[in-house]
Amino acid sequence: MQIWADRDRCEGHGLCADVAPEVYELDDDTVVMLRHRQLPPELERKAEAGARVCPVAALRTTP
Repeated sequence: MQIWADRDRCEGHGLCADVAPEVYELDDDTVVMLRHRQLPPELERKAEAGARVCPVAALRTTP
């Protein structure tokens, strides 16, 4: 699975990092950063959950 972040769209709400801190974090400007581009299988559900809670749809996952 891969994850994609639209950093221009991110508004820094941080919900993704709250739900999946192993996958997402915020930089000093409170913009999402990805901890992994290619996820290990054990983090896939976390990545999907973090993407779902993004209020501005700045995150997406692909198989």
